[in-house]
Amino acid sequence: MRDILSDLRSRCADGVPFALATVVAVHGSAPRDPGAAMAVDAAGAVVGSVSGGCVEGDVYEVAREVLAGAGPRVVSYGISDDEAFGVGLTCGGTIEVLVRAYVSPAELADLGALLDLIADDRPMAEATVLSGAAETGARLVVRPSDAGPATGTLGSEGLDAAVTDDARGLLAQGHTAVQWYGAHGQRRMQEVAVFIRTYAPPPRMLVFGAIDHAAATARIGSFLGYRVTVCDARPAFATRERFPTADEVVRAWPHTYLESTEVDARTVICVLTHDPKFDVPLLLAALRTPAAYIGVMGSRRTHHDRLGRLREAGADEAALARLASPVGLDLGARTPEETAVSIAAEVIQHRWGGTGRPLGELTGAIHHGETS
Repeated sequence: MRDILSDLRSRCADGVPFALATVVAVHGSAPRDPGAAMAVDAAGAVVGSVSGGCVEGDVYEVAREVLAGAGPRVVSYGISDDEAFGVGLTCGGTIEVLVRAYVSPAELADLGALLDLIADDRPMAEATVLSGAAETGARLVVRPSDAGPATGTLGSEGLDAAVTDDARGLLAQGHTAVQWYGAHGQRRMQEVAVFIRTYAPPPRMLVFGAIDHAAATARIGSFLGYRVTVCDARPAFATRERFPTADEVVRAWPHTYLESTEVDARTVICVLTHDPKFDVPLLLAALRTPAAYIGVMGSRRTHHDRLGRLREAGADEAALARLASPVGLDLGARTPEETAVSIAAEVIQHRWGGTGRPLGELTGAIHHGETS
């Protein structure tokens, strides 16, 4: 939904009614993940996408019906080979899409408040009834326990309590899921299906070393949805003018900054300084964090020398094995921009468990974690 967040907020602020279609479940291969959204207003204007074009035409018609008063609906799209160019997914998967309308000032204001939370990067979860013994489309907005109680209702206190508990657990993990409950929140029952969509702040990308490769890496990091920080100790290099796409440009010794900033299991660290006086203390600090990825630029000779320095400083082999060095996948990159693409490719590979090999050389599911 973040890709159309600005458009949705404008519609809510201007009081423009619209129907919102949201992917709530994906089975097999599909172009968009749960949470992908498309909005259709009364004038027929469309923003967003739920499938990259495969089923948008039919979703558009459903959205128009819902906007005209048909009530919230969950629609499913899937194909077999002989239906591939009908209404369905040419990639062979199945998606379920919730379509509901926001028409009244109260509905638009309620959604606008939720969108404001997302825009402010405040962690929250939105729980929506999909089917069963509760009203389809009923919504509960859940914040972390230290940020106040949930707002809205799914229809019963017991269901609200159970979903609030599960939503906070999913939010802590950064996961989105469909959960099943009894009508009053009973566990291990399948009377009510609830889509729990979590919104966490964007993951961080920390780029150390204010060089041309860092500028290109910052640009592609922003494109991938990371909150990008560029850090360098040299004032002449760490300037906003050189890194206009970065969210932050910090002038500090890299290891000092890293030790003082927040790093979690989604954080990506790119060390592009290839200077021992910066690299060694910075990498020692990085290896003490739970960062998802630690990539380090340099030649193989530099990498070998760097490993020796880190061992002398006390790093063990298990820690050193976390380093992606030399950084990036073997794409034959030459320019800073091409190198940034190779770094981004390796970051994606680490995140999703890809092989890094051409898809044409492989068989089986394209999206990792699928069974078909």
